Amino acid sequence: MPEYTLDTFQNEYLHEGATEVNAIVTVTATNGDGQSAASGSAEATVVIIIDTSGSMAGGRIRAARDATNAAVSVLRDGVRFAVVAGTHVAVNVYPRSGTAVATDRTRKEASVAISQLRSDGGTAMSTWLNAAGTLFGGSTGINQAILLTDGENREDPRALPVTLKTWAGSFQCHCRGVGTDWRVEELRPIANAMLGTVDIVAEPAGLVDDFTAIVNAAMSKTQADVRLRLWMPAGARLNYLKQVAPDITDLTAKRVEVNARSGDFPTGAWGSESRDYHVSVEVGAGTIGDEMLAARVSLVVGGPDGDNIVGQSLVRAVWTDDLALSTRINKAVAHYTGQAELASVIAEGLEARKAGDVDTATQRFGRAAQIATAAGNQATLDLLDKVVDIEDPATGTVRLKKKVDAADEMALDTRSTRTVRVGKKQ
Repeated sequence: MPEYTLDTFQNEYLHEGATEVNAIVTVTATNGDGQSAASGSAEATVVIIIDTSGSMAGGRIRAARDATNAAVSVLRDGVRFAVVAGTHVAVNVYPRSGTAVATDRTRKEASVAISQLRSDGGTAMSTWLNAAGTLFGGSTGINQAILLTDGENREDPRALPVTLKTWAGSFQCHCRGVGTDWRVEELRPIANAMLGTVDIVAEPAGLVDDFTAIVNAAMSKTQADVRLRLWMPAGARLNYLKQVAPDITDLTAKRVEVNARSGDFPTGAWGSESRDYHVSVEVGAGTIGDEMLAARVSLVVGGPDGDNIVGQSLVRAVWTDDLALSTRINKAVAHYTGQAELASVIAEGLEARKAGDVDTATQRFGRAAQIATAAGNQATLDLLDKVVDIEDPATGTVRLKKKVDAADEMALDTRSTRTVRVGKKQ
C-alpha cells in the first residue's frame, strides 16, 4: 500500500462576520521509499466494452479490434479481464461468461475472439454498464472499465441514470468517443458518476495508444478503496468538495454519511500520484480573536479489518481585524478557483456558439483565454486556438472562427476540466 501525506493550503484569516472558509488539500501517495511505484500490485479486474453497433462498420470496428487487442496485451499476469460487445444488448465476447485471468494462453484466446467482432445493431449503454457491473461481481479490488462508442445512446432516457445509481462506486469507467457523431453530454455523466474520464479520439488510428495508456494507468494502481472523510463542526455546512487537479470532478453529491458530522467521498483507485481537492465550508460568523477548526479532512482506505485512516489535514478559521491578513488571497485557492471558472466559461461559450449567440460566445471564450494565460495552461490555450482567433490573451480579445472542425470543438469540450498544478510555496 502507498504511503499518504495530506497538506492544507489556505488563508485561515477571516474578517469579522465572514463565514466562508476555503482550502486546497493536496493528497500525495508514494511507495515506501518515496519513489514512484513501477507497477501495481493490488487485485485488479479490467472490462473493455466495445460499441459494435452498425455505425462502427469499416475502419472504426477494425481500429476497435486493434485497440482492444493492444489493451489485453499489456494486462499484467493475474489480472482478471473480460471483453464485452455492446449494441442494443451486451454480449460477452471473451470469456463467454465471467472473467478470465490474464496469462499468455488467455490473451491469445481473447485475441481470437476479438478478431470476430462485427458491427450490427443499435446502442443501449445502460445494458453495457449493467453487464460490466455483473462481471466485476462485487470485487473490492481495482475495478476499471473502458467504454468506447461512436454514436448516440438509443434507449429509454430513464434507463441510464438508474444504471449509474446502481453501479456507482462498484467500478471506474473511462469513456471514449471515436469520431464526431457521439455526444459529450451523454458520456460525461457516465464518467462523472463512475469516477472516470471522458475524451475524444478523433481518428480511429488513435485508439491503440489511448486504450494502452488507460490500461497501463490501471495496472499502476495499488489501492482500490480510497475515500476522503470530511468532518465539520456542529452548525457548519459544506458548500462543495471538488477534486481540482489533475482534473475537475465535483464530489459534493457523492457523500456517504458516516455520522451526523462526518461523510465519506469516494476518490477511486490510487497508485503513486498526487491530487488536489478544494474544500469550501460555511461556518457561523465569528468575532475578532475567535479561532475554530472548520473541517478535518482524513484519507481512509478500506480493508478486511475495516476502515484505516492513513492521513489527515486540518482546515482552520481565525477571525481578525488585520486587513492585511484577512484580504490576502491564498495562491492555491485563487489558482483553482480560476481553473473552475475556466471550465465553466468554456462550457458557456460552446453552448452560446451552438445557439448562434456570437456576442456571448466571444465574451466567454475571451475570458477563457485570459484565465488560461494567467494560469499558464498552454494545453487549453492550444485547444481554444482551434475555435477562436486569440488576438490578445491578456485582455481576452478573441474572434470566433467562421469554420471550426467538429473534432476540435469536442476536444475543447471534453478536455476543459483538465487543470494545471499550482506551486505550493505560498
